[in-house]
Amino acid sequence: MPFTIPPDHACLPGHFPGRPLVPGVVVLERVVDAIEAVHGPLPAPLRLPQVKFLQPLLPGEVADVAIEVLDGAAPRWRFRVLRGDTVLASGELACASTAAP
Repeated sequence: MPFTIPPDHACLPGHFPGRPLVPGVVVLERVVDAIEAVHGPLPAPLRLPQVKFLQPLLPGEVADVAIEVLDGAAPRWRFRVLRGDTVLASGELACASTAAP
């Protein structure tokens, strides 16, 4: 699911002055949005057993969320956030009832 964070988004002032970067929490919100678009509303709370931020996302850049459903007793997904072929972030998102790995 492609997304763009506009340069006037409320999260950007102060993050960082002179060179704004999209905060990781905003990127993760888009991951949740992508999963919910396919699988419906997710029950709270959610867990992020693994997340890696590899490259920054700049305001106005187009990124895409790729998700993969993982097998298990409770809902769990692997995700990648991409800018073209470049991986910006990757990890797993799980419903809180999923046992820790």
